[in-house]
Amino acid sequence: MNVAAYTLAVLLDLFCLFLGYRFWFRPGPAAAGYGVPADPGGDAGAYLSIKGLRDGTFGVVGLLLLAFAGARAEAWFMVGVALVPLLDARIVLRHGGPKAVAFGVHLATAVVVLVGAALLFAV
Repeated sequence: MNVAAYTLAVLLDLFCLFLGYRFWFRPGPAAAGYGVPADPGGDAGAYLSIKGLRDGTFGVVGLLLLAFAGARAEAWFMVGVALVPLLDARIVLRHGGPKAVAFGVHLATAVVVLVGAALLFAV
């Protein structure tokens, strides 16, 4: 169980880094994948950069917590961070994005993050 908990936590943190990278360097496709397409060359460019910064920072903080503060600190961090994909799902739905993305990507991500947190609490 320890290996599964730590592996899932590291993978989720690395995924956040990947999302941050993608929003910084491929913002158009990243926004479309998020569920609310936006033109990175227009007014949305700053918001896409902020999203990339947010996601990348979550990945860095998660890895630092896991490495230096332990599983319990990472688990609590993940519980808090699970609010982000839940609210992302709401944002997608509010702006007319696909329900499949809202539930299949964002809600599913929140569930996986909470499962990861539960596994870390059990360590």
